[in-house]
Amino acid sequence: MKIRYFAGAAEAAGREEQQIDDSLTLGILRQRLAEQHGAEFTRVLARCAVLVDGERLGDDARVPDTATVDVLPPFAGG
Repeated sequence: MKIRYFAGAAEAAGREEQQIDDSLTLGILRQRLAEQHGAEFTRVLARCAVLVDGERLGDDARVPDTATVDVLPPFAGG
């Protein structure tokens, strides 16, 4: 699956995207990303929306290895 990081999530992860060749639940994916990218990313991830192919899913949902996952922090603006 392709993971795309936006704004503060990209900054905390130190990259804008990465590839993971596995099918996981969303909860396990969140856990793996937190372990890979450290404490600052974990703090940011807790506030992010995570969309799988444009949809919000629960942590028990399976994310296929063909999916695109977007990690979107809250945006300010007007």
